[in-house]
Amino acid sequence: MIYMDLQWFAAEDEGRTEEPSEYKLRKAREEGRVAKSQELISALVLLFPALCILFLAPSILRTCVELLRFYFLRITELDPVRDRLAAAAFFRYFVRLALPITISAMAAAIFSNVIQTGLFFTAKPLAPDFSKIVPRFGRYFQKTLFSMEGLFNFAKSIAKMAIIGATAFFLIRSEIRELTNLQTAGLWLGLTTVAGIAVRMLIISSLLMLLLSIPDMFFQRWQFRESLKMTRQEVKEERKMYEGDPHIRARIRQRMREFMTRNMAVNVAKADVVVTNPTHFAVALEYDRDTMRAPMLTAKGADELAFRIRSIAAENEVPIVENKPLARVLYAEVDVGRTVPENYWEALALILAQVQRLNEERRRSEGMRA
Repeated sequence: MIYMDLQWFAAEDEGRTEEPSEYKLRKAREEGRVAKSQELISALVLLFPALCILFLAPSILRTCVELLRFYFLRITELDPVRDRLAAAAFFRYFVRLALPITISAMAAAIFSNVIQTGLFFTAKPLAPDFSKIVPRFGRYFQKTLFSMEGLFNFAKSIAKMAIIGATAFFLIRSEIRELTNLQTAGLWLGLTTVAGIAVRMLIISSLLMLLLSIPDMFFQRWQFRESLKMTRQEVKEERKMYEGDPHIRARIRQRMREFMTRNMAVNVAKADVVVTNPTHFAVALEYDRDTMRAPMLTAKGADELAFRIRSIAAENEVPIVENKPLARVLYAEVDVGRTVPENYWEALALILAQVQRLNEERRRSEGMRA
């Protein structure tokens, strides 16, 4: 009895439930891994040369006749071993016959790749990878026989054989009377009849295979994204790579707080007003109408740090204004060194006007004492 592991029929990327990130998609593209349908490439590479042969058939036939006439007229004069004229003529006629078909096939290959992946070139797939030399038969049979990709490729192969077979059958059946009469026809009629059937067979088969490539293109894109799906651990590792280690981020935030604390005394002393909660939050604001578009938050703190901001402001005679909602929202939404958003300008304008009145009253009182 033959035992077979049922895991071969399971999903290929078990546990990979997360959609691929932009970084992973970009990295795969840089490595030359892109979603594209080889069936579309094959169909266009077959269709373009077939159309080229169809439109250039008279020219190709004239070149072939000229080639035969050239060699048959000189069959007793040329020595193919010593005479270079024979080889030069052969290559000249060969280029004239093959170059248009080759160019059309290359154009089809480039066009079919560009419409699927865009303008994209990388040499990384050409780099040697010796790990691929080691045979992995289990993985190979799992991928080719016991997977969605293997079943889909098998169905494609059956469909392609059916397309070519059906096309050949119906074309030959429609021309069976002309083909049976070729035994009494001349060489020219026999050649044009068979060539016409062959070209039509190529064009019809390539068009039907082009239709077959449409579902294959969607399947390849789905399969590509499935192959790049990530586990939750991979998502966490990638996020950690982008955002940094949590311990490092915590250390950076601590350093920033230390830096702000060292400069807080200077910033609060230069502030125009300190808005308080009054006990839990305190924010220091600076505003110069000539140089600033809007008030800028120069220091902020909560609890003990808020108490220190109020103390420094009192020592330096910076006005302290109590406004609980404004102090709370500025502490939560505005970072140090940033200007205050426009939707809070009206509330700040009232506070700054109040501060200006207080400063004028203080200056008048000081002038009267002097």
